[in-house]
Amino acid sequence: MRQRIAIFGDLHSNVAATTAVLTEIATIAPDAVYCLGDLVGYGACPNETVAIIKDRGIPTIMGNYDDGVGFDRDDCGCAYKDEAEAARGQESLFWSRRQTIDVHKAYLRSLPAEIRFEAGGKRVRLVHGSPRRMNEYLFEDRDPRSLERIARGADCDILVFGHTHKPWIKEIAGVLMVNAGSAGKPKDGDPRAAWVLLEIDDGGDPRVDIRRTAYDVPAMAAAIRAADGLPDFYARDLETGGAR
Repeated sequence: MRQRIAIFGDLHSNVAATTAVLTEIATIAPDAVYCLGDLVGYGACPNETVAIIKDRGIPTIMGNYDDGVGFDRDDCGCAYKDEAEAARGQESLFWSRRQTIDVHKAYLRSLPAEIRFEAGGKRVRLVHGSPRRMNEYLFEDRDPRSLERIARGADCDILVFGHTHKPWIKEIAGVLMVNAGSAGKPKDGDPRAAWVLLEIDDGGDPRVDIRRTAYDVPAMAAAIRAADGLPDFYARDLETGGAR
């Protein structure tokens, strides 16, 4: 019997993308659905997005933006290297803090740092950034020696994560590493929402499929432009899939 598990994350206040992904997932009827966090930030609909995940009781881990907004921090933990990008990120963080209601902040604070489970005899670990830090970026082109060290210390057979908004799949040091991309703010040039379908049979043979789901990008971009305090730059990000 093959277990089917849907995993998505980095929603970033994009209620239309979140709804579209969950609608498509429902047509597949997987055995489980998980969220990798970063429900808020960047987009214009933080409360609506959090409410969907919270009300449906979807198991979710804490992302760096959830931490920043939930605890009213002054830094989103994004580790921006570009000054202009850092300034926009701060605008987004403070806007999201102001807009997110207290009950949703409490929910964000309650999220765990990771989720572990077994499927088909395989140990699966879900984190936001990396097993070491929620805000560590694991890009596919990172030094292979560094990725190998992370894989060897991951204490799992399948590691699923996000944070970079760029999906990739690779087996490293015996660990299947899966970046699920971003549902609400892709950065790989494809504006469609990204998510992952993980299938594992009874023999422990995993199969991973990165799915893309279309949603109403113009509506979400318009909502960002209409929000006083959110940089229009993030609307263009949605329209271009992060291509710059």
